[in-house]
Amino acid sequence: MPRLIRLLLAFLIAWLLPLMGLAGQGAAPPAVAREAFVPLESQPFHGQLLDLKQQWTDAPLNQVVGDSPRATLLNFYVVMAQVSRDTARLEAMAPETPGLFWSSEVKQKQELINSYFKEAVKALDVSEIPQSIRGDFAEEYALKLKVILDYVFTHSRKPFELPDVAGMKVLNEARVHPSASWTIPGTSLTLTDEGSHEGRDHGYIFSAATVAQIPSLYEEIKDQVASSASASPLLTPAIYDAFSLRPGYILPPKWYLNIPQGLRRNVLESHLWDQTLFQIVLGLLALAVFAVIQFRLVLALLGTYRMTERAASKPLTPMQIWQVDNIAWHRVLLAGIALPLIRLVELLLDHYVNVTGLPLQVLMFLLYTLYFCWAGLFSFFLMEALGRSLAEWITILRGRRNPLQLSRVSNLVMPVCRVLGAIFAVSLMYRLLILLGLPSSTVLAFSAVPGLAIGLGASKLLGNLFAGLSIQTDRPLRVGEFCRIGTNLGYVTKIGLRSLELQTHESRITIPNSIVDEETIVNYSLRSDRSPDLVLHVFELHLPLPGTLTPDQLQDLLHYSRTFLADELPGLTNAQVFIDQVAHDEELLLRCCGQIQAPNWTDYLSLRESVLLRLRQLLDQVIRSRMVIGVAYNTSPEQLQRIPALIAGLFDREPLAAFRACRLMAINDFSYDFTYDYRSSQPTYAAFKDEVARLNRALLALFAAEGIEIPYPTQAEVQIDG
Repeated sequence: MPRLIRLLLAFLIAWLLPLMGLAGQGAAPPAVAREAFVPLESQPFHGQLLDLKQQWTDAPLNQVVGDSPRATLLNFYVVMAQVSRDTARLEAMAPETPGLFWSSEVKQKQELINSYFKEAVKALDVSEIPQSIRGDFAEEYALKLKVILDYVFTHSRKPFELPDVAGMKVLNEARVHPSASWTIPGTSLTLTDEGSHEGRDHGYIFSAATVAQIPSLYEEIKDQVASSASASPLLTPAIYDAFSLRPGYILPPKWYLNIPQGLRRNVLESHLWDQTLFQIVLGLLALAVFAVIQFRLVLALLGTYRMTERAASKPLTPMQIWQVDNIAWHRVLLAGIALPLIRLVELLLDHYVNVTGLPLQVLMFLLYTLYFCWAGLFSFFLMEALGRSLAEWITILRGRRNPLQLSRVSNLVMPVCRVLGAIFAVSLMYRLLILLGLPSSTVLAFSAVPGLAIGLGASKLLGNLFAGLSIQTDRPLRVGEFCRIGTNLGYVTKIGLRSLELQTHESRITIPNSIVDEETIVNYSLRSDRSPDLVLHVFELHLPLPGTLTPDQLQDLLHYSRTFLADELPGLTNAQVFIDQVAHDEELLLRCCGQIQAPNWTDYLSLRESVLLRLRQLLDQVIRSRMVIGVAYNTSPEQLQRIPALIAGLFDREPLAAFRACRLMAINDFSYDFTYDYRSSQPTYAAFKDEVARLNRALLALFAAEGIEIPYPTQAEVQIDG
């Protein structure tokens, strides 16, 4: 038992000592001696590096991409080292020169450094990086790749042999499958020449697969590259940190370099999420101001639609109708302000604050999405504003400056402009998907979605669109015309691409264009080339007539109606009144037809009411202008002979009443019935009734003076006793 305890203690000690760092040197694996690595100065291509360094100094217009892996790799390495060296030289000048900003001479040197850097970036195949972040991340990857190459060139146990054109030929002869690519031994860094890349000529560049691995490779070696014993000026282990931890593009602003170094390194350049405190604070401040401005722009844009809704709730004055395009241009202005604002924020965060890494990718995706959304709205608003202004100019040039003609031209122009604006907006959305990194095949798949939607459920929409084009082309009806579509009667207020709006006397009806195209359209509006601005509608009214009217009364009714419609009713032209008979029936109709100027339901119903009420009055006047008066049987023959003359004498005191005739027309059971009729020219219905009352009173007085009795009806009851 004690032996077992001793074995357990020995096992625990052997296991814990290495963890506590107390194990002997013999227990640890032998460390790789630093001398085992080949320094950069001992690499066989070091002499060529020095020659290229001098060559790039003397001829800065050279190109990095070469015809062999050796040429591209060494050119890239030398140019990136020169960028770092020249930038450090300019930074050292900051304390020696006055002012907070760089002089023009320094800016010229900075432009040369930037040209070196951009030429070096061309050696990377960045075709797999989304276009929205391609330029920024290509620069970051180039800086990281320089650090990776520093590590590779200083941590190799044997010299590198970099193949030139002849060397690549020898390698391909020895390969089973020749290829135009070469990988640095012991690494996954590959240079390839697979044809032209984004318009460049043939040449070896770092492959897309290599570029995709750069971030992960950099994270693995970034803390080890500074441990190299080499002191070559071509080594730049801090080139990426110098770029990413300070504001500005390659060369920081002079005012930033004038800040005390201790404050910069210990406070402003303290890390958080791979960003410095300075970048985080300045970036959040810029985003806060940007968010407030964007919010105000959205509120202002929504306010224009609230203005439109309020305007639609009440009739617009002619002046307001001609100012509708101002609202459309106001929307264009709001969207136009948002576009440069987004670009300004992008420039500030990317090149001045110098946000890098994942935060930059998120910000770029967000800003690009906002930019293209605003650009889509801008294109749609611009086409709508152009359409409204174009409609106004067409109306003015045609010499018909009135709201109705403007509405008609707008209904022709605006649908086309809105469709074009929608096409531009959709095209921008597809462009956004490509910039965000979606493959072209995926975008094409998205393009098939509208076709699938049309095939599955949007066929009605397509039918309405074609029917709308047919209506606009054939023009069976226009805006402002009075029409009957099926069973719906009203004014056409709008003809859109999908539907037609009809204003009835009780509501507004929206009818799909496909239904309008299939229904029978009765257009009551008249079109004239001589007065196209005058809105005339056909007016027709049917008034049933009592069957007891005599031919003379019908003739009087026609006389009164024609006089009234011709002289007394304004707004009605070319009036015609005639008597018709209903087919297969003995009922008579008084039909009134004409042309009226009634651009809305209020005027139409008011005119119809006036005509109908007046015709009813005239019908009652005709009925009351024929009087039947009975006299008793004891009336003498002489009195019977004189009654027509006596009644005719009554009209001598009524200048507006024209006596026509009085005849003994019937012998009833209790009286002789005389019928007399006349025509009255009284201006109003009330005056006519007063005239009737006077004539009746005069008739009663006349019969009383002449001793003529008007009998009352009597009834006798006969009883027979059985």
